[in-house]
Amino acid sequence: MSPLIVIVIVVVLAIVVGAMVVGIYNRFVTLRNRYQNAFAQIEVQLKRRYDLIPNLVEVARGYMKHERETLEAVIQARNQAAGGLQKAAQNPGDPSAIQGLAAAEGALTGTLGRLFALAESYPDLKANQNMMQLSEELTSTENKVSFARQAFNDAVTQYNTYKQSFPPVVLAGLFGHGQDAALLEFKGEPIQQAPKVSF
Repeated sequence: MSPLIVIVIVVVLAIVVGAMVVGIYNRFVTLRNRYQNAFAQIEVQLKRRYDLIPNLVEVARGYMKHERETLEAVIQARNQAAGGLQKAAQNPGDPSAIQGLAAAEGALTGTLGRLFALAESYPDLKANQNMMQLSEELTSTENKVSFARQAFNDAVTQYNTYKQSFPPVVLAGLFGHGQDAALLEFKGEPIQQAPKVSF
């Protein structure tokens, strides 16, 4: 075999391997951007939820004067969840940040559940137009959060599956993709069912 043919074969192989490496890198970037965008959609809906909660507490406060502890617990849980969201939004691929957000959201859902259970004892509050409207908006937002969370989890699963397959698994660490992204699963509720709010 002549040296020219060997050189051509080596050059062609180098081009093929280089193209394959570039393709793998670009696919990693695409998949990471998809799950980060999906998380941004969750962030929008959770911020809307957090904006509704103080209004809900203010309406309830007028009727539930003796339930101050519960109202304060809702606001505290809301603030903790907002802090968890802010941390997770900085790096949606960080498993500890995602788990922190999930735990904070679970606590918030629990305190909201207690608030709505107590509200059942106040017929005037249940009949209040503002309370009914806020409850309806909160339920709608919960549904949107659920859909956004499903899209995020789908994008994370695609990213993790690609990262764990061959040959990308060989290059993942070199490209800064050594750690799997975490799914966002809210504890205390089924993943496809929003908390039920009824007035």
